[in-house]
Amino acid sequence: MTNPVPKVKLSGGLEVSRVLNGLWQLSGFHGRVDRGKAVESMQAYVDAGLTTFDMADHYGPAEDLFGQFNSKLKSGSSGDLVPDLQGLTKWVPRAGPMDRKVVEAALKRSMTRMKVDSLDCVQFHWWNYEDNRYLQALGHMADLQQDGVILQLTVQVDPEILIGLDYFYLLPLNDD
Repeated sequence: MTNPVPKVKLSGGLEVSRVLNGLWQLSGFHGRVDRGKAVESMQAYVDAGLTTFDMADHYGPAEDLFGQFNSKLKSGSSGDLVPDLQGLTKWVPRAGPMDRKVVEAALKRSMTRMKVDSLDCVQFHWWNYEDNRYLQALGHMADLQQDGVILQLTVQVDPEILIGLDYFYLLPLNDD
């Protein structure tokens, strides 16, 4: 790896590249995706020190392609040092019941696609904050974080919504 990209530590301890590889382009919304070429091209980013990939459950095959690359990287290491990848994903559920089974099934689906045992970071987004079931979802996600399923949990919200999240902590970057 040449010219390592600076890393930054999030307040929860997760260390990520200061520059992220966004996988929105793999959603298919911008045209046909050559899946093989997409997976192959990820190696150049990692070789350049860009080891953090940002995706979402609704970015088409992005989680699957990250999982293929992640698996390929680990299986092809042949004793070489394999760089740690960070997979940041988003969960954007449809409105509906938010019991633990629903939340857990969504996170397990992402873990299966990404071929990981736990999720480095889940960014939660809810479309309609007048529907307070997002609080149930966050509560279950916080429990799953305590269980080790999620390492870092963040919420994507508009600033005026933060008032309703009094029991949930949005953590800034550490300065160290």
